[in-house]
Amino acid sequence: MKAWFIRSYGGPEVLEFGAVPEPIVGARDVLVDIRAASINPIDIRVRKGELRRLVKYQFPLLMGTDLAGVVTAVGREVSRFSVGDEVYARPNRLRIGSFAERIAVHEDEVALKPKSLSFEEAASLPLVGLTSRQAMVDIANIKPGYKVLIHAGAGGVGTFAVQLAKHLGAYVAVTASQTKHELVRSLGADEVIDYRSQDFAQALAGYDMVFDTLGGDTLIRSFSVLREGGIVVSVAGPPDLELARDWPMPFYLRLAIRAMSWKVRHVANQYRCRYRFMLMRPSGEQLAEIAGLIDEGIIRPAIDKIYPFDEVKNAIAYSETGRATGKIVVSRSDGLS
Repeated sequence: MKAWFIRSYGGPEVLEFGAVPEPIVGARDVLVDIRAASINPIDIRVRKGELRRLVKYQFPLLMGTDLAGVVTAVGREVSRFSVGDEVYARPNRLRIGSFAERIAVHEDEVALKPKSLSFEEAASLPLVGLTSRQAMVDIANIKPGYKVLIHAGAGGVGTFAVQLAKHLGAYVAVTASQTKHELVRSLGADEVIDYRSQDFAQALAGYDMVFDTLGGDTLIRSFSVLREGGIVVSVAGPPDLELARDWPMPFYLRLAIRAMSWKVRHVANQYRCRYRFMLMRPSGEQLAEIAGLIDEGIIRPAIDKIYPFDEVKNAIAYSETGRATGKIVVSRSDGLS
């Protein structure tokens, strides 16, 4: 089959397109004919080698982390899916490879795709949906009346997170450029901060949660808007001690994480708040829950551009500009073999 892959870490030039072996379907795997996939920042981080200390990838490494498609075969122990099912998934980090014609995914990481969506729309959702759900429900435990600040509210994660936070009953503030205010308000944002002309740290106070997708100085300054006991959940900041505790890793790496996270933990303690770094975990059960919200009209996908399958490199290049509003999708609908 054809796929996009890398033989080593590096810049855009290491991404190749060509023939690769067919996926091996395990006893509890489903084989999916991929109709669409989407671009995520994690794809760029993987290509650059930024996760090499946490995940030991083998080369050549197939790229891509979100997908939607049709089941064409199932393992002998699979009970939840059948050939012909339309599904969507976010495979676990050791079995990525959605920029391909086919992929084998464990059945626990797959769900029936939302019936109301196209394959392209469905492919835009797994990572951002799971990330938002796990940050807001599993970690922050958002309740009606909570106040939530979402950074980069017009981005891939942000556009989903705004809608989910509103569904959970929160008052939602977001940071976004002026040109994207109309979009984030249409998704449910109650208050929008133009990060180019306003200082969110001066404009906001008393928040229960900040959802950080930017890291750096934005992360550090976010603690000032929280109430005592509030939490910053970040997908872009330094790993925290919980990750060091929960992931299998050598002792020296645990020490490195402790050092990397010292500043943010110190600031959190100063404000008497909490900090959590999160790595999304695959979950077919949660994707099924998200599909329900989609089909009920509670959440809708936000897509910036759709590229054909043979233009994955261009799609990633556009993602690296940081200008996308919502998700960037790659479609095989016009080029199925």
